[in-house]
Parts: sequence; structure tokens; C-alpha cells
Amino acid sequence: MTKEMGRKYVPKLANMHKVCEVNYGRLLRLLPDCDTQDLQYQFEVNVSLIYTIKIIDCSRYTSTLEMSQKSQMGFEFLRPVVQVRLYHDAKMAEVISAQNIGSLKPSYQYPNIKMYQKNEKEMVNLFLAEWVQFCLTQSDQLHSSEA
Repeated sequence: MTKEMGRKYVPKLANMHKVCEVNYGRLLRLLPDCDTQDLQYQFEVNVSLIYTIKIIDCSRYTSTLEMSQKSQMGFEFLRPVVQVRLYHDAKMAEVISAQNIGSLKPSYQYPNIKMYQKNEKEMVNLFLAEWVQFCLTQSDQLHSSEA
């Protein structure tokens, strides 16, 4: 075994902070009332594709959201669901759970039994950035309601 294979992945904290800050700003633009618990936003991209963002918890310094995609087509495992925590004092948004991964670690040994990527947490936060950007482009179809 070479040293390169045995090296532990170390996430770049500055990159992670940048993505979390961008996600926070985009989510605030998308959800102006993100500090209102039990509020749900929903929009349809087309007849068979619906996005839902539900505010599930609010406190003075944090809010927790659940974002999901529902589709009439495809398999259940292809319908992403993420929980995101917004830290209002730090102005950052971080994915805390995704696709039944309870708590994301900063890095994983690879290979591993569940086949998580070494930088799984970073990748999920980048996915959130793309997802929220897509939601912003579709925000004219966004509707809010009590959950």
C-alpha cells in the first residue's frame, strides 16, 4: 500500500465556508420567511415534477429546512431529500442530512461499506447550491402555504 492510498482526505474549510455562505444567501432570496416554522413552499416545474421546501424548525439563531423533489416518473431513490440548517448568526447554510444519511461526516475513508465518497459532505453541499440555483430560476412559480 502506498502512502497516497492511505492518506486521509482533509476537506478545504475555506471552500466549504464559501459554498455554505452562497447557499445561505440564495436560500434567503428564495425563502423570505425562512424564520417562520411550519411554512411550506412548493412549485411545479412541469406536471410531473414538484419541488417542496418545508421549514421544520426555527429558533433565534437557526432554521432547519427540508427540501425534496417529487416526480411521477422514476424510482423513489432518485427523488432527492435533504435537510438544511441555516445559521443566521454566521450567515451559512449546511446540509445536515441527505438521502437517509443521518449525520454527514466531514470526510470518509474510501472505499467504505456504504460507498460514500471521501468528500461526501462537500459534494452534497455543492448539490444543494445547484439545486437552490435551479429553484431560483423557477421562483416565479413558487407558492407558500402553512404546512
